[in-house]
Parts: sequence; structure tokens; C-alpha cells
Amino acid sequence: MSKSIAVAFATLTAGLLCCAPAARAQVAVSIGVAPVCPYGYFDYAPYDCAPYGYYGPDWFVGGVFIGAGPWFHGPAHFAGHVDYRYDPHHGYRGPLPSRGAEPFNHFQGNEARDGRGHVVQAPHDASKEHALPGYRGPSGGKPRR
Repeated sequence: MSKSIAVAFATLTAGLLCCAPAARAQVAVSIGVAPVCPYGYFDYAPYDCAPYGYYGPDWFVGGVFIGAGPWFHGPAHFAGHVDYRYDPHHGYRGPLPSRGAEPFNHFQGNEARDGRGHVVQAPHDASKEHALPGYRGPSGGKPRR
């Protein structure tokens, strides 16, 4: 008799579970505004500010960062160089810039990415990319004494 009660209970449980209404998944996407960072922001969430040296000059037009991730607004087949030694996904644990930080010049690209963070083949070499266009150093281009 206990077997018949167990079978009846299992059948009743399965029947109730099959009849239960399925909950609809609720997805909300809210991008908001791009982060305000002196040298751009990483191309993956949480889109923290990237240190100077992560992005090469390809990523800037007239000194303005063209975006990354959901805020990317560069050309369709864009490939820009990054220096992944400054990427936390590759072990970087150094300082990240604060707003209004003074830029410095030390870019050495070793990987190319599209605006969405995918590694791609760049149509040019990064060996001659060393500074943002228009970069004149912390003294504004005036010689230091």
C-alpha cells in the first residue's frame, strides 16, 4: 500500500508542477551615459576608467575618446590598439586614473580590439603609436626648466 501512495503522491506532484504558470523573464537594459574618464574606459562592465596607456591614439578623434562597449561610436570595421598589460583581465592591479588626471605618454600597443572588446586583426602596426594626437606633455608643450 505504501508503494501505491508514493506513486499517487508523485503523480499528483508532477501534475501540479506541470500546471503551474511559468513566470515570464523580465529583462531591463539601461545603459545610461558613458563614464566620464580622462583616458577612456574599459570595454566591459563595469566600464571602469582605464589608465593612460591602455588605449592607443586610434581610439581618440581630436583628443576625444570614441567610446567602447555599448557607447562605441567609431567606424563599423574599427580596429584600435590597446596595451593589455593595463587591463585588469590580464592581471593589471595598478592605479586607475581619477577625473581630471594629468595625461602622460607611454603607450605601447600589443593587441587590437574592435569597439565592443573583441580581439581583432588591425590593418596597421602599433609600433609607432606612442601618444594621443595633440599630446604635448604636462607642461602644455612648453619646455621644462
